[in-house]
Amino acid sequence: MNVQEILIDRIQHATLEVFTTMLGVELSPGDSFTGRAPEVNDGVVSLIGMAGAWVGTGSISCSPGIACKICELMLMTETPAVTEDVLDAVAELTNIVIGSVKNDLEPRLGPLGLSIPTVVYGRNFQTRSAGTADWTVVRFPFEGDELVVRIFLAPAEKTAHPVAHQVGQP
Repeated sequence: MNVQEILIDRIQHATLEVFTTMLGVELSPGDSFTGRAPEVNDGVVSLIGMAGAWVGTGSISCSPGIACKICELMLMTETPAVTEDVLDAVAELTNIVIGSVKNDLEPRLGPLGLSIPTVVYGRNFQTRSAGTADWTVVRFPFEGDELVVRIFLAPAEKTAHPVAHQVGQP
């Protein structure tokens, strides 16, 4: 299995498990693919960096309605509009899903670290990561819309960096 096939499998596994155990929702994966074309977004996008022997970004994007539903299921409270709680819930979902994928990948790719999630909410915007690797994308139909999980992952470039020494240290 190549890295993209492993990513698709692990994204599907992690997302389905998190939605079932944390939110009590049975999802089914939709289409999945790899590609470089950025998509225009309207809604909520949460991004989390990955670093180690491989580097990249994990992302979850969804409509404002799905973001509110995720918050309602996590906090067991009615949430009719996107608020800080909604953005925090989507960030936490991203941390858990992408963190699970990261943990599943580490035996094959080596240790990986995660950054703190960043959440963007708005209309007609694009996200992109510098680099030449393809995004692995898995769509999940949900609430008449879709939740999209993406991961951009590539081997870290190994470049020589001079070692800095403190004054008085060899």
